[in-house]
Amino acid sequence: MRLLALVLTVLLVVIQWPLWFGKGGWMRVWDLDRQLIAQRAVNGVYNARNAELAAEVASLREGREAIEERARHQLNMVRDGEVFFQFVVPKPESVTPPSR
Repeated sequence: MRLLALVLTVLLVVIQWPLWFGKGGWMRVWDLDRQLIAQRAVNGVYNARNAELAAEVASLREGREAIEERARHQLNMVRDGEVFFQFVVPKPESVTPPSR
């Protein structure tokens, strides 16, 4: 009877091994599930960025205000009749300690 119990236990372990540790086992499923959750979080960030870019493209296609704003800020362009003033703040001179 003891031998039969041992044989059945060994068979049970042999049958369960692929279920837990095999190629399509539970451990692999848990790992893939974790990777899927991480990838969905990354995709959410990219989807939000894509929505921002799509709104910017729509704004550039529909109105001149967005184009004018970009030209003024990125290219420092001005309209006819406007005067552009640029104030440059001088860098403070570095003070060297007196030599001994």
